[in-house]
Parts: sequence; structure tokens; C-alpha cells
Amino acid sequence: MPTDPPPGGPPGGLLVPAQPANPGGPANPAQSINPAQPANPAPSTEAAPPPKQPKPARTAPPRPFPPLLTAATAAAVLVASLAAAVRIGTADIGWGDLARVLATHLGLDVEPLPPLVDSLIWDLRLPRVLMAALVGASLAVCGAVLQAVTRNALADPYLLGVSSGASTGAVTVVVLGIGAGTLGVTGGALAGALLAFGLLLLLLRRTGLDSVRIVLTGVVVGQLLTALTSLVLMASADADTTRAVTHWLLGSMAPARWSTVMVCAIVTPLGLTVAWLCSNALDGLAFGTDTAASLGIGVRHTRMLLLVVTAALTAVAVATVGAIGFVGLIVPHGVRFLVGPLHRALLPYAALAGAVFLVWTDALARIAFAPREVPVGVITALLGVPLFLLVLRRRGEL
Repeated sequence: MPTDPPPGGPPGGLLVPAQPANPGGPANPAQSINPAQPANPAPSTEAAPPPKQPKPARTAPPRPFPPLLTAATAAAVLVASLAAAVRIGTADIGWGDLARVLATHLGLDVEPLPPLVDSLIWDLRLPRVLMAALVGASLAVCGAVLQAVTRNALADPYLLGVSSGASTGAVTVVVLGIGAGTLGVTGGALAGALLAFGLLLLLLRRTGLDSVRIVLTGVVVGQLLTALTSLVLMASADADTTRAVTHWLLGSMAPARWSTVMVCAIVTPLGLTVAWLCSNALDGLAFGTDTAASLGIGVRHTRMLLLVVTAALTAVAVATVGAIGFVGLIVPHGVRFLVGPLHRALLPYAALAGAVFLVWTDALARIAFAPREVPVGVITALLGVPLFLLVLRRRGEL
């Protein structure tokens, strides 16, 4: 006979066995008592010391290279590149020949080389490599300055329309014959570049020198002058003239002579010095107009000064050797990746790197399809595109 469940028991008549009383045991039956310790140890009045954290291993910070040593090394690389580039070409020139030519023209008592070899080295090769170094330094520094002034990573020396103005001036002299007797191709290109920069400033006189307006106005001026150049070529030039002008527009160091080298040797150091003296202002402008103004920088006057400097350097470079692209775009990015964004170090190393890059690029243009010479602007474009993609990849922007 089933028994009734006890009062308060589970429903359904199920009997639950009684749990034995364990007043001194643990609350959780799964816990066991260690016989070596008392069941209820007295709480300690002293706080347990915190566990010791392992000390991080000390690593010595990387030692930067001494600035003088780095500068001396970079200058030695440039001098070695100039000397090696003089020897590169279809004619075989040895180190002894180069040394004898230099000693002869320095007035030292050495046996001179035959006139043909002497003229090849002194009148053709040396002006060419020196011009490549000066133009490469100018374009690289102009690119670094304009990238800070406009806060545009894609800014290059031809952003202001100066290159297009130089092309229009050169085409006007060659095709139309305007000013051919007084200016020549170099003078016409320089006049066209300065007129293009004047047009840019005229369009910006009321809107201000805002970075976005500088970029947009420079693109407009460049496109206008490019259209004028094409119109003059299509309307008045024959096939031979068009071929010659096109070769000049792609950039070539072949017209370099000592007279043009002297002009670049005067303008380039002056422009680079002014840009370097504005290094702190460039650091501020790279962070924006408000930041630069809060640091006490006269934004409008500084921008105007830097635009004039970059326009003058670009105008002289384009007038002497034509438009050479990608040097002012890729070299500042590569140097910035190596030495950092501060312009006090960026500008000198960009000048050295641009000079070395263009010297070797011009040497490659001479021997790549020898005896035919390729315009150096073609080689810089072929090398510049993959190098620029590599820089973007290393910066994490691609």
C-alpha cells in the first residue's frame, strides 16, 4: 500500500532520501578537505603580497647614423655616380682618360688627350651628367615642397602648369619663329614657363592661395597651354619639326652645354637654399593652414615665396632639358620613407637622391637602345611607375 508523502515533500509520491547533516563540511560536496589543513582556517590579518611581474627586457634604441657621416656618404655616392656616368656610352672611356681631361682643364702639367677624346669628355659627357644632377635635385626638391604646400601626395613640379608653359614657349620659337633670333629654344621655354606662372597668380589673386585652389588652377592653366601647344603643332609644323619638338618635350640631356649648366648651377643652389630655410614652415604647412597659423607662420607669404621658388627651379629645368616626369613624384616619397617627414632632413637628401636617380637614368637612356638614344623622360616613366607602386605598398596605401 503506497504511503503518503511527508508534508512539504515532492509531489507525485516520490520519496527523496534524506541528506546527512554536515554542518562543518564545505558548501559544495565536490570540494574535499585537506587533512593537513584545518577545516575552517582563521582568516589572515596580513594582505598577501602581489605577485611579482616579470621585468620587460631592456632593448637599446636604434642608434641613428651621425648626420655628418650620412651626408658625407651620400655626397660620395653622388660623386662616384657622376664619374661612372661619364664613362658610360658608345665610346669607351677609361678612368685614366677622365682624370687626364680634368687635370688638363684644371691647368695641371699632364699630357693632354687627343682633341676628339678631350671634346667628347669635356664638351659632351661632363656637361650632360652635371646637368642631370642639377635637374634631378631641382625636381625632387620641388616635388617635396609642393607636396607639403598643397597637402597633396600626388603633387609634382609640373602641377603649376609651368611645364606646359615652357612647352608652348619652345614650340612658338621653333615652329612660328617668334623670338628665334633673340631668345632661342631655351629662352622661349623659360619665357613661356614664367608667363604660365604669372597667369596662375593672376587667377589666384582674389581667391587666395588655398591648397585646393592652387591644384585646380594649375591643372586648368596646364591644360590650356597644352591645347595651345598641340594647336600650333597641328597647324604650322611639318613632320620633321613635330618629331624634333616631341623629342624635346619628352626630355633629353643631349642639349646640355656648359652655358646652360652654369645657369642651372646658379639658380638651383639658390632655390634649394631658400626652400631649406623654410623647412619649419613646410613642417607646419604639411599639417594644415590652421596648424601653421597657430605656430606663427605667415601662411600666405610663405606659400607665395615657395611657389615662386618652385616655379623658377622648374622653369629653368624644363627650359634646358624639357619635361621629365616622375622624378619629383617618386623621389620625395622614397626619401620620406627612409629619413622621415621633417623637411630639414628631407630636402637635402631628396636633392641628393634626385641627382643620383636622374644621372643613372640618363646613363641608361644612352645605352639601352644604342646607338639610338631614348628620351630620358621615357625611362623615368618606365622606372617611376613600379617604384611609385612599391612606395605606396610599403606605406600601406595600396
